[in-house]
Amino acid sequence: MARRRVRTWAAAVATGVLVVVVAAAASAAAVVVEEKLMVEMALVPGAASTGAVCLDGSPPAYHLHQGSGARGWLLQFEGGGWCNDARSCAGRARTSLGSRSLMNKLETFSGLLSNDPAMNPDFYNWNRVKMRYCDGGSFAGDSEFKNGSSVMYMRDQRIWDAIITDLFLKGLAKAEKVLLSGCSAGGLATFFHCDDLEKRLRGVATVKCMSDAGFFLDVGRISGHGTVRSFFNGVVDFQGVQKNLNKNCSDSTVKSYQCFFPQYVLRSIRAPYFILNSAYSVYQFFQNFVPPSSDPRGQWSRCKAALSGCSSSQIATLQGLRSAMLMALKPFEGESKVGMFINSCFSHCQSESQDTWFAPNSPRLHDKTIAKLVGDWFFERGAAQEVDCPYPCDSTCHNIIPFS
Repeated sequence: MARRRVRTWAAAVATGVLVVVVAAAASAAAVVVEEKLMVEMALVPGAASTGAVCLDGSPPAYHLHQGSGARGWLLQFEGGGWCNDARSCAGRARTSLGSRSLMNKLETFSGLLSNDPAMNPDFYNWNRVKMRYCDGGSFAGDSEFKNGSSVMYMRDQRIWDAIITDLFLKGLAKAEKVLLSGCSAGGLATFFHCDDLEKRLRGVATVKCMSDAGFFLDVGRISGHGTVRSFFNGVVDFQGVQKNLNKNCSDSTVKSYQCFFPQYVLRSIRAPYFILNSAYSVYQFFQNFVPPSSDPRGQWSRCKAALSGCSSSQIATLQGLRSAMLMALKPFEGESKVGMFINSCFSHCQSESQDTWFAPNSPRLHDKTIAKLVGDWFFERGAAQEVDCPYPCDSTCHNIIPFS
């Protein structure tokens, strides 16, 4: 019988917990209680004095929940897209992705950030950090834009430095195991800072990195005109990202913006890596592969509204997106330090949601959840590369079409 989910929200800010009750329709007595942790925001002391500020000049922030396993640290980059010119960054500065003053002061820690051993068996008792995103260059920009008396600050590289410096004082310097992770634009940020963190902690801690939905592909659009390259090139140029890209990658490529793409920079990274991605990432499908500009007649509208509305030729076209993903990852096939969970779902971030990270109905590959495979990879418990068969073979997917 199908499961029916009933949610009851308990206002328990004082204890930092939200209670979610999940009831199974098949058995009224079977009730699972999930406690979701709400973590307060912390400002980065002295950040402004180093120029580490958000787009609007406000100070940066993060959320830290200290665990009982004091020597384990999990650092998570927040995601939220990019801005590539003065107009888009000015608009972003008026949102929570460009101003700390507009951010929620409490953040839900779920999935990979959960403190419940039943929900996050390998990392529940680690010190867990959510780094807030208030620039637009995947934590790699370092420039500013002046227009008369107004200034926009693209300073996410300095924000990264300021947060890590502060966390070192709070115990990160004594860590034994560290996982640097992130979702979407935050997942992309891991590629820029993985080796930096490994270098800072070399000889002290084992540092590994994971990108969730951050493996953005250098692919053409279905129209045959243009690619996401021009957009990322704008991000790199406007935000001053070039000097913060992986030097080994930059030295081996003709154009610096190529090192903003994971498929080119991953081969230059020293630290072990885990790639968690859908082969049909809905963000890449909607924004990079079939953006509105490539579909002026709306021929993809029904497909974007529901998978049942996709024609056989459109599904065949989307198989090309999967093929491009697998081709980009092929050089890392069989590498013990590179883990993979590549499922054939129309999804995006899968580590921050409890439903997709570790739950009875979570996505699975060969009966392994994302949480299980990530844990196997980090703790070296066995093989940790799983690649799904093509859509529509996977019945465990949590598809999120339509996507907004």
